[in-house]
Amino acid sequence: MVGRSPKNSPDPADNGQFSYGGLDRVLHEKARLGILTALSTRADGVLFVDLKSMCALTDGNLSRHIQVLQEAGLVDVFKHEGDGRPQTLLRLSQAGRREFLAYLDELERVIRDARPAANKLPARRKPQTPPGWLPA
Repeated sequence: MVGRSPKNSPDPADNGQFSYGGLDRVLHEKARLGILTALSTRADGVLFVDLKSMCALTDGNLSRHIQVLQEAGLVDVFKHEGDGRPQTLLRLSQAGRREFLAYLDELERVIRDARPAANKLPARRKPQTPPGWLPA
């Protein structure tokens, strides 16, 4: 009989084990993850121009991601009109800091789940077809 072997069948206790509900899409997007990480390293905040450089983003791209993060309540935005040139300072909000730390905890859970299994993967050059199965 072709199908699941007993050793590959999910354990009913594992239902949803790999769903990782804490990986919020707002935080998980690559550019926003970089922004949040940069802001988490600077409690006093980061100037827009510096953040743009740190995250290798364009003005427009950074502005859009900041808007998404601000609407989600994760980032505080401050404006300053000094020296004839407006500046924008960005900081993680209190809620943003809490959510970012919870997000990091969830990422650590992904790593804890994946690392032992990944270390056991055989070092084959070409995957072998399981007995009784045909390539699709």
